Amino acid sequence: MVAPTPVATTAVPTAPRPETGPAMTNPQPDGAQRRPAPARSALSRAVAADPAKFAEAYWGRQPLLTRADELAGPDGFRDLLSSEAVDDLLSERGLRTPFLRVANQGTVLSASAFTGSGGAGAEVSDQVLDDKVMKLYAEGATLVLQGLHRIWPPLIDYARRLGEELRQPLQVNAYLTPAGNKGFATHYDTHDVFVLQVEGTKRWRIHEPVLSEPLERQAWGGRADEVGATAEGPAALDVVLAPGDALYLPRGWLHSAQAQGERSLHLTFGVRALTRYALVEELLSLAAGDQRLRATLPYGMDVADPDQVAPELSETVAALRDWLLQADPQEVASRLRNRAWPAQRPEPVKPLAQLAFAEQVTVDDRVSVRHGLRWQLVEDGAEHVVLRLTRRTLRFPAYCADALRFALAGAVRRVGDLPGLDDDPDRLVLARRLLREAVLVPA
Repeated sequence: MVAPTPVATTAVPTAPRPETGPAMTNPQPDGAQRRPAPARSALSRAVAADPAKFAEAYWGRQPLLTRADELAGPDGFRDLLSSEAVDDLLSERGLRTPFLRVANQGTVLSASAFTGSGGAGAEVSDQVLDDKVMKLYAEGATLVLQGLHRIWPPLIDYARRLGEELRQPLQVNAYLTPAGNKGFATHYDTHDVFVLQVEGTKRWRIHEPVLSEPLERQAWGGRADEVGATAEGPAALDVVLAPGDALYLPRGWLHSAQAQGERSLHLTFGVRALTRYALVEELLSLAAGDQRLRATLPYGMDVADPDQVAPELSETVAALRDWLLQADPQEVASRLRNRAWPAQRPEPVKPLAQLAFAEQVTVDDRVSVRHGLRWQLVEDGAEHVVLRLTRRTLRFPAYCADALRFALAGAVRRVGDLPGLDDDPDRLVLARRLLREAVLVPA
């Protein structure tokens, strides 16, 4: 059984913002720079180990069990979600698929079993029907509320904080299982998971991986026989989670969970981290620019004959090696940025209030960069700078650069203090544009 070492809990260290040449990058803004820091770090709600020890001994390596008395006690997670909140989501929030899945004894049910028409004025056919859900749950089905980091405010906030500390995008699901039932057979996930037990108790049986560090394309279904055989053997960890307990599982570790004598509600935070294979994929995409690697195979070549394939393989490997030695890190970083940034959304903005504030903003108003915004400021010739954001770019005169760096640095700023501009009307024009583009928000 894996158990944590009780040590003092501290915040995860935040890396400084890098600056390379004319470009200024904020890979993951630190919200503590502009808002009072929470009383405790987000990670400390899920593990009792010191962050450095967690990173060295557990992250991506082995499971970690943390009991409620080492965290916040048995009610430690009810502020994030509760059975009352689940009732609210299922009955009054107009949920549609895929925000709900239903599973029973290892089988995921068709959405038609619990969805239907939204009724008059709602032209949808896949709205969750509360009475159907209630019947399925009463018959032993597990309800899986998906994507809660997008629809439930306490989890929107906590997932964003935890993601910033881990510097990885997160997804949040909730599992509500009737007493004595389990929704899924033994399986593994292709992402790391933090499990937070909210209500009830659930027995978890954990086995070592049949495939270490699987990629997303290497789902457990392709190894179902091996998974099933391993699950028949002794477990590496066999434990009952009670309210307030937490469990960390690296990707690839086999697990199954069964509710005990009462219904069980737990949260899972899936960590969707990029891997080195993502680097390989982007390198291969860029390699298409090399003419030697685009060359057609010889006329009449039998691709099923190893003797004919061998010389072409050797020449291709040599060409690829030559190209890889000249690969441009800037090009690779740009492609990884386009892959990673859309996976994590910044804090929500209220469109009407935001526009009203922008319309009436004054030099004495205070603003700050939108929490969680991903940005990069680069020169664009001598006359302009470009602010790169997720899926879009904004272009400004070069004389705005100092004001942009000042506004984006993370602290609360008074509009009238924006540097490098001639007068207050120019400061208001810039502030108004950044507010309308949802780069800045009212502090």
